[in-house]
Amino acid sequence: MAHTLKIKDIQNVTHDVKKIILEKPDGYEFEPGQATEVAIDKDGWRDEKRPFTFTSLNEDSDLEFTIKIYPDHNGVTEQIGKLKTGDSLIVDDAWGTIQYNGEGVFLAGGAGVTPFIAILRDLHKKGKVGDNKLIFSNKTEKDIILKNEFEEILGDNFVNVITDEEPAGDHIFLDGFIDKEFLESQIDDFNQPFYVCGPMPFNEAIMGYLKELGANPEALVFEE
Repeated sequence: MAHTLKIKDIQNVTHDVKKIILEKPDGYEFEPGQATEVAIDKDGWRDEKRPFTFTSLNEDSDLEFTIKIYPDHNGVTEQIGKLKTGDSLIVDDAWGTIQYNGEGVFLAGGAGVTPFIAILRDLHKKGKVGDNKLIFSNKTEKDIILKNEFEEILGDNFVNVITDEEPAGDHIFLDGFIDKEFLESQIDDFNQPFYVCGPMPFNEAIMGYLKELGANPEALVFEE
């Protein structure tokens, strides 16, 4: 079922990521990590649906999405980047993507971190973050989505990897790409759940390394 929902607020999260707050329909429910199809309520765009993950929690009074804007793609996210408070989005019902299967390691590339936001916020709210770890790969430091919030939730279990610039020396920044040696240096148990989400080349590479290191492929969850 499609819901046409007004935008209540838009905030910049990074230089190219926006947080969009929408009205929430009565009885609308979803689980942390779930997504939905979203279209822009404007002529020529209503049939252009794209999947986005909720970054709010089910008990919140509004719906929230955290969306990376790609101005050079000439597509839906570019148009979303031009929306203003009072415009509307068409939001379908929720469907499953990444489900939390217990304490483990989250590996995210860029905007692929979005399914993990609600999962980690939910665990934090319940006091159940435990020893979960997030390894987050970005091109530059300014690309890191919700850096301060992840630091607060995860402490030293939030590890940033910067690929396209020299990190600024902060202890949580590591220079270079996530490869097999890197994973071996950061992870001491390959029997725990692994949650992988990012661009397809990132997913395929990480999944391959993890399997080589003995991780159970059943524990590898990724979102296309």
